[in-house]
Amino acid sequence: MTFDDVNRAKLLVFLVGFALLFAVETVFTSRQLHSKRGKRFLFHSFLAVVNTAMLRTVALTPLYLLILYCEERGIGISRIFGLTGIWEIAATVVVLDFFDYVWHRLNHTVRLLWRFHAMHHSDNDVDVTTSLRFHPGELLMSAVMKAIWILIWGPSLWGFAVFEIGISLASQFHHSNIDLPDLIERVLRKIIVTPRFHATHHTVNKATSDNNFSTIFIWWDKLCGSYVCPDGVPLDNLGIPEVRDKFLSPQAQLTLPLRLYHN
Repeated sequence: MTFDDVNRAKLLVFLVGFALLFAVETVFTSRQLHSKRGKRFLFHSFLAVVNTAMLRTVALTPLYLLILYCEERGIGISRIFGLTGIWEIAATVVVLDFFDYVWHRLNHTVRLLWRFHAMHHSDNDVDVTTSLRFHPGELLMSAVMKAIWILIWGPSLWGFAVFEIGISLASQFHHSNIDLPDLIERVLRKIIVTPRFHATHHTVNKATSDNNFSTIFIWWDKLCGSYVCPDGVPLDNLGIPEVRDKFLSPQAQLTLPLRLYHN
């Protein structure tokens, strides 16, 4: 597997997953949006193009080269334990998902990180396009964190690629505005993060927005004491009140870290 193979696979899965979830939430809508869907799509697509170009230019190749370096030198916990094949891939997805949980939680507790992460939470609505809504600064810092994860764990290129694809699909799914039947929602919620569960993380209520940090597997919140049951939580007041009127303004959102917004 080459770097280009990884990038092509990620792009294909991303586009197919996005298109499918966009279509499903069009038919089975959970919450009525406060903004025009077309405008949301254009703004978040603009962010996706900017962020993708930036990451491909400055981050992706160094990360892949670091993976190969660790593989050649036997660096990382997975190398020490001699994990290979499907076991290494599965372990990599689980371990890196935990690292991502910790990183997400830090974004809510460290003020500097929150200044950038706040852009993601400033969306007045939450749908599949919200999975594209990240400040370039946050993604650059995330790339640095991933380099640290690689040095600690030592994933294979396959393992890292599967994790990246998995976290992309998970983000699309749990941000989607899909009205899942209660039974399906509750069954899925025993293992993975669901749309209703993650929507509570986007409410203005700190009791839920400062909890429910998991991305793929929901058990990290349960194990680390940050799980809040989504049943009965109102989902009609999302976003950040201070920037509610400019949540689709490129200038206002990209300069958000320069203004003081406390978590």
